[in-house]
Amino acid sequence: MKGKMWAGRTDGITDRLADDFNSSIAFDARLYRQDITGSMAHAAMLGEKGILTPSEADRIIAGLSAILSDLESGALAVDPAAEDIHMFVEGELTARLGDLGKKLHTARSRNDQVALDLRLYLRDEIAALIDAVRSLIGALTGQAEKNRDAILPGYTHLQRAQPILFSHHLLAYAMMLMRDVGRLRDTAARMDVCPIGCCALAGTTYDIDRRFEAEKLGFSAVAPNSLDGVSDRDFGVEFLAAASILMMHLSRLSEELVLWTSWEFKFVELSDAYTTGSSIMPQKKNPDMAELIRGKTGRVYGDLMALLTTLKGLPLAYNKDMQEDKESIFDAVDTLKSCLSVMTPMIATMRVLRENMLAAAQKGFINATDLADYLVKKGMPFRSAYKVAGELVAHCIASGEVLETLPLAVYREKSELFADDLYEAISLKTCVEKRSSEGGTSPASVEAQIAAVKEFLKA
Repeated sequence: MKGKMWAGRTDGITDRLADDFNSSIAFDARLYRQDITGSMAHAAMLGEKGILTPSEADRIIAGLSAILSDLESGALAVDPAAEDIHMFVEGELTARLGDLGKKLHTARSRNDQVALDLRLYLRDEIAALIDAVRSLIGALTGQAEKNRDAILPGYTHLQRAQPILFSHHLLAYAMMLMRDVGRLRDTAARMDVCPIGCCALAGTTYDIDRRFEAEKLGFSAVAPNSLDGVSDRDFGVEFLAAASILMMHLSRLSEELVLWTSWEFKFVELSDAYTTGSSIMPQKKNPDMAELIRGKTGRVYGDLMALLTTLKGLPLAYNKDMQEDKESIFDAVDTLKSCLSVMTPMIATMRVLRENMLAAAQKGFINATDLADYLVKKGMPFRSAYKVAGELVAHCIASGEVLETLPLAVYREKSELFADDLYEAISLKTCVEKRSSEGGTSPASVEAQIAAVKEFLKA
């Protein structure tokens, strides 16, 4: 194979299989924009410090700008035979500028260069992901507003428990996603440290200005320890952890959609645009997009575990193992973006079957707690009221009735505390309205939650 730019200590000629095994160009080519942007800032710094003449720095920056333009337009393609994106850009620059191109790598290493590129890449992608999550929050909030007063059973253990507003249920996911935005922002804030100038591991003998370069690239600080600067991938792990939690939330929402769209629930109907059919069963309308989101959660978890496992035994500073960081991060970014791009319109276009929700709520005795509370408020100890309510539920099950239709005479056989005001007290509408504690499911509380989410989205 052709000799490499790093030839010297060795002849730079590697076995073809070893060359392919060592190469990262197949996946790190996507960093071309960040790599060139970082190189332009580096050339500017070298010119500012007199390590390059102003003319040399200008010519290198112009050459890099031309390479970027050609890559963006398609006039230039990344050479798959290059070892990595750094070597490709430097090689192309040298082909265009001759020996001047070889001066670009002064006072830096691929170790600090790749650490910089990955931070720049994630900074851009985190910003895009935050926008996508905010769009999903907006879709959930929009559905909550349209279905403010729809009542459905709230569940524990997947058993009907208490009546809640559907809007309240959707807003629970909005709250989860708001925390996800916070985690992504925290990751970006801790990642806002520039490693360039750490070089291979020990810094450099050249009189460089790391802060000039960091500011030019939009960083607020420089890595204070050169060993840490090149070996730190905490930001990658932290991003993957935040991505895993976000995917877990998307998976839980997907599971609800799978349940809600089944004939057993039939609480919502998804648009045909986000469902598929069966090859042999013509009646089927499958929630495949929700199922795929649920399934893809596992691969993002795997990305997190892969990077954690890669890093767990590495001594300082850079090791070739760290080349494995990028594919996990790229995969998680791509997976998240695709899942969010489907989930948001799927939520925005789903049809809410309010009558089915209400019917399920009426049949589940989910006002039994309110029945017990009715007695407690009239002076009966809670445990005694709990027993009476349970006996009345058992009677309804045996007789095929519901609490709202059970005659008052039957109630009074259990306790003379029951009176005509009972039926109003245990109506599902009343049950929801009475849960007016902050954060509860009452209409007033839900309105406050909607307002809080909207305020968050404005910020």
